[in-house]
Amino acid sequence: MTYKCAIVDVPFGGSKGGLYINPDNYSRDELKVITRRFARELAAPGFLNPATNVPAPDIGTGQREMAWIADTYKHLYPEDINALACVTGKPVAHGRTEATGRGVQYALQAFFRHKEELNATGLDGDLEDKRIIIQGLGNVGYHAAKFLSEEDGSKIIGIIECDGAIYNPQGIHEEEAHYHRCAHGGLKGFEGGTFIENGPSLLEYECDILIPAAIEGVISENNAPKIRTKLIAEAANGPITFEADRLLRSRGITILPDAYVNAGGVIVSYFEWIRNLSHMRFGRIERRLDEARGQHVVAALEQTTGKQVPEWISANLSRGTIELDLVRSCLDDSMRLAMQEIIDIRSRKPEIEDYRTAAYIIALQKLARSYIDIGV
Repeated sequence: MTYKCAIVDVPFGGSKGGLYINPDNYSRDELKVITRRFARELAAPGFLNPATNVPAPDIGTGQREMAWIADTYKHLYPEDINALACVTGKPVAHGRTEATGRGVQYALQAFFRHKEELNATGLDGDLEDKRIIIQGLGNVGYHAAKFLSEEDGSKIIGIIECDGAIYNPQGIHEEEAHYHRCAHGGLKGFEGGTFIENGPSLLEYECDILIPAAIEGVISENNAPKIRTKLIAEAANGPITFEADRLLRSRGITILPDAYVNAGGVIVSYFEWIRNLSHMRFGRIERRLDEARGQHVVAALEQTTGKQVPEWISANLSRGTIELDLVRSCLDDSMRLAMQEIIDIRSRKPEIEDYRTAAYIIALQKLARSYIDIGV
């Protein structure tokens, strides 16, 4: 987490914590009691606080659990006016639920803008019609698939889940697959593709981009020699083992590292934290001013040309910026700048052969500078 935050210039440190339980084994009321007690145990020794430790959702948790934690902290410390900032990923956070998946999309977009780097992978053009296999259709995988398919025109040809996988070289409708998974607890029976009982075997199918977006270690030295893709974007934490990473790179497969690709979650968590501390939503001050300026532009165009501006242009120009626009813009900017830094350091140091090493060098340099600057 410390390295990830440093790579994308988020001034957070790093910590991880959780409960070793299976939430599927408990009712909603039982989970609420467990989560609230967990929050109390964290808060008592100071491990839950807007200024020291700010948890965010991960596997098995979501907006509901974060709301329970925030409410528990608020009741324990009613005098803390920044109580809502004790945790991120709350229901009121615009863009946080989709953040990691959106960050995966922005990371790939940023990479595809660098044509020399892209061509070195054996790919060209843009993300349109690129064949993608995604492992994991949880929060990260679903949103990454949705945005890449709907906005970039990519073709999701394979989805891997716990109960198996579905494959369709013509493309899978990720929204329908997601609804089927939620309704039936898995992908079996989904009619939009061929069901494969041995789900992990789909990792070895040919594709342009492979996105492991669930758990760690899914690509190991056992299946790495069989992987047939040009580019891997690590949306999960540690989906490729050390040995597999070496094997894949020796075969010319490019890997965009997890410490960069899945940083969207912590970036937007930072935005949410800042919003809570400022006690004002982003864009509230300037939104109506933006609308007024846009209307003036439309009026000026119509007066100058003597023609009416088309409705869709007028609507876009006159639309004030909302909070979600700003969050997505900042996330996109963060991912672009980080990608540029990673590429720049590789170009300056030919001995750096892969993006993962470049990303960690950047993180260590920033961390070292932060200590040097304060004289530690």
